[in-house]
Amino acid sequence: MRRSFGRLIMLKDRVKALLDNGITEGVYPGAVLLVAREGKIRFFQECGNRTLVPHAVPMEKNTIFDLASLTKPFATALAMMKLVDAGKVGLDEPLEDLLPKAAPNDKKTITPRLLLSHSAGFVDWKPFYLELDAMPREKRKGRLREELLNIPLAYPPGKGTLYSDLGFMLLEWVIEECAGGSLPRFVEQEFYGPLLLNETFFFSRDLPAPFDQDRFAATEDCPWRNRIIQGAVHDENAYALGGYSGHAGLFGTAKEVHVLVNLLREHWRGEREDYLKPETVRTFFTRQDLVEESTWALGWDTPSPENSSSGNRFAARSIGHLGFTGTSVWIDLERDVIVVFLTNRVHPTRKNEKIRAFRPALHDRVMEELGIVR
Repeated sequence: MRRSFGRLIMLKDRVKALLDNGITEGVYPGAVLLVAREGKIRFFQECGNRTLVPHAVPMEKNTIFDLASLTKPFATALAMMKLVDAGKVGLDEPLEDLLPKAAPNDKKTITPRLLLSHSAGFVDWKPFYLELDAMPREKRKGRLREELLNIPLAYPPGKGTLYSDLGFMLLEWVIEECAGGSLPRFVEQEFYGPLLLNETFFFSRDLPAPFDQDRFAATEDCPWRNRIIQGAVHDENAYALGGYSGHAGLFGTAKEVHVLVNLLREHWRGEREDYLKPETVRTFFTRQDLVEESTWALGWDTPSPENSSSGNRFAARSIGHLGFTGTSVWIDLERDVIVVFLTNRVHPTRKNEKIRAFRPALHDRVMEELGIVR
């Protein structure tokens, strides 16, 4: 017991020192780190500031972050898990059987499995917002979906891999058709509401923010919107579409992100099966190996052999995901470790990329202090 307590003290001291160093080195203005092992939170610490401009406001554990691309695993992929679980969607079902509009010939063989594993052929990103912003709000999503069906592919479906926002924009459409309602409504009904996640929500330009602006970590001094973004979605395409899409728009706190991660962990381990079948979660957590050298599972990434954002100590049987604003989650399924790391590294500019080197170093430090060696 003493040894375990002593290790916990060292974990707090040494990891806190590294977090503070991230502020000194300008990696981020502030951060919240939550580490759990075997289902129990072992470290939960905030540091720095949630805003710097126009004045500094200290970070708090319950600060609400723009989760950015963590929307993919914690909303879009989560919804797809539920639909697959219920038999409403087949992972290998072609788009022409899932969407109300016929897919062009180059996209007829695209399936949810290919979209979830970033192997469907879509380019990584496109500035749709520049065109959409000039259109009436109610016509924007329809226009985007027309473009998604007609945009040239970067490679034939299943013949390459490229991390793509566009594929998850298309998955949102699939979810709407198969769930009979919007993505936010579906995940709120099936997950966030029953789990009492009151601080996990989608941004909407048509509704007032559910919390005061000061609760949010600020993101960029946006050159397109000419203001500091705080309490509104950072991603321009999501903003132009009304606040969200299948790739971005979800907000949440570190503690509630951990609730979602732990829910999936418990199902993966077979400790519960009330929300999803364990075998469904295991399928989504498994690297697909559809394309040579691809590290993607379904809606989740796995560690790269070299230069992984998870660092050097996470087991091969781990899953994770990053968000552009400076957010990330990694789960070592073998050692039963969860690391939720939320920062506002894009505040006040996205040009700050120091987190790329810092994040794996942090993960290595956490695992080292937990006594885990590769």
